[in-house]
Amino acid sequence: MTACTSGKGDNKPVPKIPEVGVMTVQKVTQPIVADLPGRTNAYLIAEIRPQVSGIIRQRTFTEGALVKAGDLLYQIEPAPYLASYQSAAAALQKTEATLVTLKLKADRYKELVKINAISRQDNDDTQAALQQGEADVAAARAALSTAKINLDFTKLVSPITGFVSTSTFTPGALVTANQETALTTVQQLDPIYVDVIQSSSDLLKLKRDIAAGKLTGNTQKEVPVRVVLEDGSIYKHAGKLKFSGVSVNTASGAVTLRAVVPNPDGVLLPGMYVHALIDVAQDKDAIMVPQRAVTRNTRGEPTVLVVDAGQKVQQRNIETNGTYGDEWRVSKGLQAGERVVMDGVQKISVGTIVKPVPFDKATGAAPGTVITPAATTNSQPR
Repeated sequence: MTACTSGKGDNKPVPKIPEVGVMTVQKVTQPIVADLPGRTNAYLIAEIRPQVSGIIRQRTFTEGALVKAGDLLYQIEPAPYLASYQSAAAALQKTEATLVTLKLKADRYKELVKINAISRQDNDDTQAALQQGEADVAAARAALSTAKINLDFTKLVSPITGFVSTSTFTPGALVTANQETALTTVQQLDPIYVDVIQSSSDLLKLKRDIAAGKLTGNTQKEVPVRVVLEDGSIYKHAGKLKFSGVSVNTASGAVTLRAVVPNPDGVLLPGMYVHALIDVAQDKDAIMVPQRAVTRNTRGEPTVLVVDAGQKVQQRNIETNGTYGDEWRVSKGLQAGERVVMDGVQKISVGTIVKPVPFDKATGAAPGTVITPAATTNSQPR
């Protein structure tokens, strides 16, 4: 053994430089999305109240069903209003018949007074009586119109197309004109309103960033709105932002925004709690980093590992400004062109010299990594 040993010392193995997957960060155009809480409200609401008093004879709808504008909902006993209508019609006929006699007499007197066959006073009285008769006819017609309106009011119809709620009165119940309690409610749910709130401080910050040129405001006439349901799923129909409040609520310190969202399937119901995702601006120089690359130090500050020009690992503190999907938007701490460690963090530490290789976001691994497919219980060796 001594004879076989060379005199040049021990042959120690050269330490292998670890490979890490890195991603070179670039500036991208990133939409700034506001995630705002809110609730749904019916697009149109019609509270059905009687405009005449009487006994409900019939209810013609099924509770919860879809009714169309003009559909009959309730029938109030029409007999007394029909009698009033017929009486007004008879009174009109009487005044019209009297008016015919007065008109003929006035025409004769107008000719007789020209030849001094009658006195001027008699002619004046006849012409005044004609005008009085014409006024009586006009009043009788107005009374007939009023009786017709009241008779029509015995039929309570839906003013809009929508879903009818429960009925608070049944046939046989006595109702009064313009009562406080509605008989039922009809709500139009397609489309539907989504009312969300945004804090005034966030709104001011957004306006300052746009004014300073950090962000670009959304120039679309109708800003798209995506709705997140209570179970966390994205509603398949996108809406449009229609209204932004012009005053701040003194109790909550927030501004109300209203969006109109299609609801053809009736998934959204009034009063549901939802979230609205609204593209309020764009950051044309955004630095985006996947969440898997960001960790926290002992003080809770977000950090990333970067590989410098000397292939050495450094730890960098960053500041983030919101998440978008599986990425953080970095507002401070990183520059375009820097390489962030994405894979192989377990085998390195700060100061380690590494061999950076491009990280494949599609597979979630560095190139050259062997991905073994999952074994199945029925697989057989070849």
